[in-house]
Amino acid sequence: MVFNSFEFFVFLALTLGVYWLVRHRAQNVLLLVASYVFYGWWDYRFLSLIWISTIADFLIAQRLAATSVESHRKRWLFGSLAVNLGILGFFKYFDFFVDSAADLLETIGLSANAPTLSIVLPIGISFYTFQTISYTFDVFRRRIEPERDIVTFGVYVAFFPQLVAGPIERAQHLLPQIQAERLRPALIDLWSGSWLILTGLFKKVVLADGIAAVVQTRFDSPGQHGALSLLIGVYAFSIQIYGDFSGYSSIARGVARLFGIELMRNFEQPYLSTSISQFWRTWHISLSTWLWDYLYVPLGGSRRGRRRTFINLALVMLIGGLWHGAAWTFVVWGGLHGFYLIVHRARGSYEARGRPPAPRMADMWRVVGTFHIVGFAWIFFRASSLDAAFEYIGGFSRLTSTAAGDGGSVVTQTIGVVAVVAAAFALDWVDRNRETYQPLLWSPLPLGVAAASMIMALLVFSGGTLVPFIYFQF
Repeated sequence: MVFNSFEFFVFLALTLGVYWLVRHRAQNVLLLVASYVFYGWWDYRFLSLIWISTIADFLIAQRLAATSVESHRKRWLFGSLAVNLGILGFFKYFDFFVDSAADLLETIGLSANAPTLSIVLPIGISFYTFQTISYTFDVFRRRIEPERDIVTFGVYVAFFPQLVAGPIERAQHLLPQIQAERLRPALIDLWSGSWLILTGLFKKVVLADGIAAVVQTRFDSPGQHGALSLLIGVYAFSIQIYGDFSGYSSIARGVARLFGIELMRNFEQPYLSTSISQFWRTWHISLSTWLWDYLYVPLGGSRRGRRRTFINLALVMLIGGLWHGAAWTFVVWGGLHGFYLIVHRARGSYEARGRPPAPRMADMWRVVGTFHIVGFAWIFFRASSLDAAFEYIGGFSRLTSTAAGDGGSVVTQTIGVVAVVAAAFALDWVDRNRETYQPLLWSPLPLGVAAASMIMALLVFSGGTLVPFIYFQF
C-alpha cells in the first residue's frame, strides 16, 4: 500500500529535516533513496522496473551522444522505445489486447482460450515511462546533452513528489534543477509551497472525496436514477476528477518547492475554457504537451494538409485515451475528444499554444458549452464498461426529477454539488499569482481566514472513507 496521510507527512518532515543539513551531492542521494522508499512502500518488487528504465535510458543516451551515424542512433532510440514501451505494454495492456482478441474471435464463431494473467499494474508506470521516453527523444534530437551522473538521472526519473501521478516533467526543465546547487527556501517559498499543499489537500479531501459518494451511486446503478439525478452525477464527477487530479498536482508542486525544486503547472483553470482546444491546453498540461511534441508533431502535425491533420488529431487522442487505461471506455473517451478537436479545426478555429486569456462575460456561453461536451465524454471515462456508459446515457431519456432509488436526496445532493462547484471555481478565480500561487492582493487577514477555513474543512472531511487518487490507476 502507499503511505497514508500521516505516514507521508512524517516521511516528508524527516526527509526535509536531513535534506537541508547536507550538501548538494548528499541531497541528491537522499532524494533518490527517499523516492525509492516512497515507491517501494507500495510494492518493492516494482522498483526493478524503475531501475530497468533508468539504467537503460541512462546508457542509451550516452550512446546516442557518442555517435553521429544516423542509422546507429535510430537503433539506439528504438532500443529505448522497446524497453520502455515493452514494459508498459506488458503490464498495462497484455490482458486488454488478449481479451479483446478473444472477444473478436468469438463474434465470428471461433472459440478462444485467452491466456489472461491478471497482471498487477505498477502504480505510476505510465507517468515515469513517458518521462524517460521524452528524455531519450530529446537527446536523440540533440536538444539536450545526456546526463553523466546516474544519481542525478535517477532523481529525474523517480523524484517522489511527482512519481506516481505526474506532472510528466521534461528533462530541460527538471534536470538542471537537480544538477544545480539549491539554496534554502525563503520564507515566501515555504509559505507558497505550504499554500499549494493546503489547497491541494482541500481540493482532494473536501471537493473530490466530498462528492465521491454522489458519483458512485449514479455510476454504479444508473438505471435507478432519473435524468436530473444522472446529470448531477456528471457534474459531480467533472468536479471530482478535477479536484482529485489537480489537487494531487498542487500537492506535488508544493512538496517539490519545499525541496527547492519547481515542477510545471499541470492545470490552468480548464473548466473556464472557451473551446475544446483551449481545454486541452489547460487540462493535464504535461500530458497534452507530451502528446503534441512526441506524437502529433512527428506524425506530421498540421503540415501535411487538412485530411492528414484530422487523422493525426484522431490518432493522438485515441492513443491518449488508451494511455489512461486498458479499456474500450478510455478509447471511446479519447475518440470523442479527437472528434471534438477535428470539428473545432474543421470550423477554421485555431488557437496559438501558451497560456490562454481569461474568459470574458461574453464568452460564458462558450465556457458552458465546452464544459458540457467535456462532461459528456467523462461518462465513458468513469463508467466501468461501454454497456454501463450507454446505460447511463440512456437514462437521460427518463425526463423525471427522480426515479426509483433517488429517494428524497436529489435536492440535498444538488445543493451540495453546487456548493462544491462554486468552491472549485472560486479557488481558480483567486489563484492569479502565477509565481507564488497565492491569491492576488489578499491581505493577511482574509488569507488567514481562508487558510483556517480550509484546515477546518479538512478536519471535518478527513474522517470519511479513504478514496485513492483516481490517477494512481494510470
